[in-house]
Amino acid sequence: MKPGWKRGTVVATHGRHCWVETETGERRLCHPRGKRQTPVVGDRVWWQASQDEGTIEQIEERRNLLYRQDELRTKSFAANLDQVLILLAAEPVFSESQLNRALIAARAERLPALIVLNKRDLTEPFERAWTRLQPYRDMGQTVLPLCLLSGEGLDTLQARLLGQTTLVLGPSGTGKSTLVNRLVPHAQAATGEISKALHSGRHTTTSTTWYWLDPDRRSALIDSPGFQEFGLHHIPVERLASLMPDFEPYLGQCRFHNCSHRHEPGCAVLAAIGHGIHEQRHRLYTDLYEELAAARRY
Repeated sequence: MKPGWKRGTVVATHGRHCWVETETGERRLCHPRGKRQTPVVGDRVWWQASQDEGTIEQIEERRNLLYRQDELRTKSFAANLDQVLILLAAEPVFSESQLNRALIAARAERLPALIVLNKRDLTEPFERAWTRLQPYRDMGQTVLPLCLLSGEGLDTLQARLLGQTTLVLGPSGTGKSTLVNRLVPHAQAATGEISKALHSGRHTTTSTTWYWLDPDRRSALIDSPGFQEFGLHHIPVERLASLMPDFEPYLGQCRFHNCSHRHEPGCAVLAAIGHGIHEQRHRLYTDLYEELAAARRY
């Protein structure tokens, strides 16, 4: 550490601007020095004051970084996380492909994930959505019911967030903003303050933002923009099967050591479809395998 440098955490970003929170809880608008540094929310950084703003001098090594990547660009969500909360809703109908991709991205970074299904008040749509999530419960994935309208299930969820830094992911319309406002009473005020400082004039769901859940600053919730696509081009196709928990018990049991688990004779994964692996889960794997294999060819 050099003289004048202070340690802090990036709590919001917009373009080349970001909010850095100091160890004493103060916040300062900062800019990274040079174009090679790209801070993301959750980064631990060293910064120094420059007039009424600050300059980020160094980004510490990250424990993890959750991001998505397609053929055109890479989009980082946040760094140094403890877990990921994937918020779905009974309506609009969620994409199982996008859910699977988010789970794979989290597992690739060794991050536990919670699936939370909102809008329990919509009885029939909720039951249909809950049934669609049965394969995830069968493979040991935590799936929690929630009704943000009434608050049912909120206490159970809050208990899962204690002492954790949690990134909230999910498509638009699931209730992410409502969830943040229920858990963080001052969120709207913080939103206005950050937007003003970053000159964005927009709600923070256009960028990623960190909120403390408790006065002791031990539990944090990171809100992120809704997504419609979730590219996984950074995942080697050979690693894909190992990132699907329901495939894991059967890996290493196939006749061929380089089995792709799609069509080979003597494949233990194919043999487990219908009693251990749900057919829909294997279909998701096959579609994603072909996408990643094609991306690598080009």
